[in-house]
Amino acid sequence: MGETDTRHSPRKPSTPAAPQATSAAAAATSAAVRLRTYMRTPRRPRFVVELALVALSYWVYSLIRNAVPNREALAMERAWQLLDFEKTLHIDIEYAINHAVNKITWLIVGMNYYYATLHFVVTIGVLVWLFRWHPGRYRAVRTVLFVTTGLALFGYFFYALAPPRLMPGAGYIDTVLVHETWGSMASGNMKNVSNPYAAMPSMHIGWSTWCALAIWTFARPMWVRVLGLLYPVATLIVIMATGNHFILDAVGGWITLAAGFAIQRLLNGRSAYRFPRYTPDDPRSEERAGPGGPDGPPGAGAGDGSPAGAGSGGQRERAGASSPSP
Repeated sequence: MGETDTRHSPRKPSTPAAPQATSAAAAATSAAVRLRTYMRTPRRPRFVVELALVALSYWVYSLIRNAVPNREALAMERAWQLLDFEKTLHIDIEYAINHAVNKITWLIVGMNYYYATLHFVVTIGVLVWLFRWHPGRYRAVRTVLFVTTGLALFGYFFYALAPPRLMPGAGYIDTVLVHETWGSMASGNMKNVSNPYAAMPSMHIGWSTWCALAIWTFARPMWVRVLGLLYPVATLIVIMATGNHFILDAVGGWITLAAGFAIQRLLNGRSAYRFPRYTPDDPRSEERAGPGGPDGPPGAGAGDGSPAGAGSGGQRERAGASSPSP
């Protein structure tokens, strides 16, 4: 009678799980902080790694783009719908440009080769230039290009669209076939290994505008900057003159590029253009430290090896490198 019956008394819960949960949460938080710091800290790119990334990315892009299901009937139907929509907006200028430029043989032949080559040559050239002369900014700006290209693949898969030159009865001229040049992977013998219905969005416009923004922001000679801005304008004319894209395909390219910039900013915590020119471990960052500081965008002065007078520009860049852009 005097003993207490403890058979049915509740047991006290064990507490080791709480410290374990706290430890796991702390580890996860620490890992997130380290990843965030890594993504937001400029690091000097390594040539072999970047070359491999560019080559691998382009190979995957080409593979996926050309592996998209060939939905000819749907792609043609959408092309007619897009053309009707452009007519409603009174922006269906592709036909007039296509026929007008085709009358000038040397010009349209040059545009065929422009379409086939500069898309790659200029983009690779800008990547090399950024890698060599703007290593602190290279990774962030390159990320914009990679993300934009990746997003374009979704457009090719979910919105198969025929280019104007393939629309039967529309009257557009396939300038590559007419002038027997090689200006498109989707013409002639190459059409068997390429997806001809990947017109939306136009990465000729997306990539050329990416190049133009980098050149305008970071190049110093005004004539180079102006040429950079003219590049996507010329590309816009070329893609319509050769019958490869509607003007709304170009709009799709710009929208995709804008999304690429937005995602890059989320990843890196600031605009790709607000990173310092050189990484902290780059000897050139110390060589250019002084009254003017590291080189900034055009007008900053000393960092490009140009005459002194970079004070305000260098200070602006240091401020931009240490805090997110507004």
